[in-house]
Amino acid sequence: MRDRARSALMIWLLGLTQIIGYGTLYYSLPILAPAMAAEFAISEQWVFAALSAALLAGSLLAPVAGRWIDRFGAGRTMTLGSAAAALALALCALAPGRATFVLALLGMELAACFVLYGAAFAAIVQTGSPLAQRSITHLTLIAGFASTLFWPLTSALHAHLGWREIYGIFAALNLALCVPIHWSLMRAARGRKLAALPSSGLAASASAPLPHAAVAMAPRAKQAIFLLMLAGFAIEGFVLSALLIHMVPLMAALGLGTAGLLVSTLFGPSQVASRLINMLFGGRLAQTHLAIIAAGLLATGLAVLIAAAPWLPGVVLFAILFGLGSGLTSIIGGTLPLELFGREGYGALLGWVTAARQFTSAFAPFAFALIMAQTTVMTSLAAVAVSALLGLVAFVLIDLVKSRVLRRPMLGAA
Repeated sequence: MRDRARSALMIWLLGLTQIIGYGTLYYSLPILAPAMAAEFAISEQWVFAALSAALLAGSLLAPVAGRWIDRFGAGRTMTLGSAAAALALALCALAPGRATFVLALLGMELAACFVLYGAAFAAIVQTGSPLAQRSITHLTLIAGFASTLFWPLTSALHAHLGWREIYGIFAALNLALCVPIHWSLMRAARGRKLAALPSSGLAASASAPLPHAAVAMAPRAKQAIFLLMLAGFAIEGFVLSALLIHMVPLMAALGLGTAGLLVSTLFGPSQVASRLINMLFGGRLAQTHLAIIAAGLLATGLAVLIAAAPWLPGVVLFAILFGLGSGLTSIIGGTLPLELFGREGYGALLGWVTAARQFTSAFAPFAFALIMAQTTVMTSLAAVAVSALLGLVAFVLIDLVKSRVLRRPMLGAA
């Protein structure tokens, strides 16, 4: 009972750091970008271009961050990452010119590799939680409120303070709250011995141990699953980033008018709802199947949008389906590698997953805007829908390869 209470407290505290991390390093920037651009006498597009470049640099660092998490522990790495995030935010708040501002943005996104979902999922696994997949679901449910909290918080602060003062406050939040919490995680990981799992093969689901967990995968099958997994996550990163950044102007271009803003607000609650539903009813579901469901929801949502726009009920259905798929995608980013490859080298695996997602997410908004400028809105949506279908195919193939691996011992025994 005491261990369960301690684990629950750890998830809540870790969720708080994720809310602060995503809120200060990501969600605050779009609100403050106009003021930043005005002060430095540059366009808002220039600010977002700098952010895209920083995200791209972060994707290149993510695999290295994953290896460091495996080598030094998630708690220690996240502690240093939180301190680096606070320093980068403070540097941004004090930036005297454009060059320093861009360097600070770069520092923020590089620090994000060490403190956000990938590192947090690894922290859960490294503390030896017997219900790691369920804990990851709980964490994403808590962290899903980051935008809900930080968009209005940043706007309220900006009504009374400049963007520099706000970033100074955000730096203090990372230093005063996130650093001590991550330090406590480091101590918790030291006090627990990691559960021994097979170093190869399909590891058991932490929430529902599988009888075939000890089955080893051939190197070729393991490599195929790994590459398909990266391709699936990269495609989903592209689809989500392309649509979410352009959601409000896209609704306007489809002729929704002011109703488009209302439709856009349905996305966040749908994300949280999907995580809650999965937490309550998805405990026995294989993560490969959950990945297929998530990719299927994204593709179906886009198909509904193409078929129904500008019919308002159809667009509302798109927002709900797309939000549900996005919410599940954030979960499987942590649980699918754990189910497929186990705990050994888990941090490095998540580093590659983060790199794949973030690399495509960095240029997706620009690519989607370029396609819209050169063609039509519907043609652009069709291109993204085809991409979503390719992501669905990747996860279906993963499930087929996994099922084939698991059937072989049964055939041999027969």
